Amino acid sequence: MSWSDFYLVCFLVGFGLSALALVAGSVHLHLPHLEVHHGIHVPHAAQSGAGPRGVELSWFNFGTIAAFLAWFGGTGYLLEHYYGVWFVAALGVSTLSGIGAASVVFWFLAKVLLVREAPLDPADYDMVGVLGRLSLPIRAGGTGELVYSQEGTRRVAGARSEEGVPIPKGAEVMVTRYEKGIAYVRPWLDPAEELESKK
Repeated sequence: MSWSDFYLVCFLVGFGLSALALVAGSVHLHLPHLEVHHGIHVPHAAQSGAGPRGVELSWFNFGTIAAFLAWFGGTGYLLEHYYGVWFVAALGVSTLSGIGAASVVFWFLAKVLLVREAPLDPADYDMVGVLGRLSLPIRAGGTGELVYSQEGTRRVAGARSEEGVPIPKGAEVMVTRYEKGIAYVRPWLDPAEELESKK
């Protein structure tokens, strides 16, 4: 096997992996996870300083390996086969070309695609204590509909009165417990209003 053949195989493997990633992403195929855990921590964009949040991104992942192989192989093949460059110089330039391409892919992943990613925290989705408004009234012993905001998304859930009393449409309520997809609520009183009513 000559150096030209070696570079051509590297290029074809890298290009094939890139094409496979493109097809797998567009038709939602789930491929085996390939990652070596030595990389950087990409912080969450909306990080509030409350503990470490973000995504761990490895330097060696499917995208960077495919980019390195494609550019390393393509550059080496052109230099070796068409220009007849000395094999050590071709190897050096090809390696730098592959590292440059892998760095661009890694930078794009870290700075563009994963900047808003964060691991899910179950506490962010806890229903107890959530404030919302009833879009459908709760009749005595019946079920209404609660509209609330959680993690920046408007959500809807079935709601029942904690005390079994009717609650009118549009009332602001607080979830006291959440069971089997139903939020048990009570009318929400602003603490200042509650103090005023007790006077």
